[in-house]
Amino acid sequence: EVQLVESGGGLVQPGGSLRLSCAGSGFTFSSYAMSWVRQAPGKGREWVSGITAGGWTTWYIDSVKDRFTISRDNAKNTLYLQMNSLKPEDTAVYSCAAIPDEMGLPFAERFYEYWGQGTQVTVST
Repeated sequence: EVQLVESGGGLVQPGGSLRLSCAGSGFTFSSYAMSWVRQAPGKGREWVSGITAGGWTTWYIDSVKDRFTISRDNAKNTLYLQMNSLKPEDTAVYSCAAIPDEMGLPFAERFYEYWGQGTQVTVST
């Protein structure tokens, strides 16, 4: 059974930090590029960050660049998102998604093969 399980979310004050994890199982994790996607209340999905299967190439949307860092440990089948200097606008459910590496990292849900259920991040005073 294929699973992607996110963890590490929670309530944090503006300016604080969180580290999200996404644990994969039931598929060849090291053959898949991975993305972090978020959805705020009442809004659509927003692609936040991505990383290729080998971890050599990463991308970020402008609003999180220089604050968030995506990484992966293929030996542990785990994807990470280090989030620093958090803002209230970062409040959302954060999900990880997997796509075969040869397909690249499109910003479109239909291309991704596997999805996790998400972890809630709330940035508030």
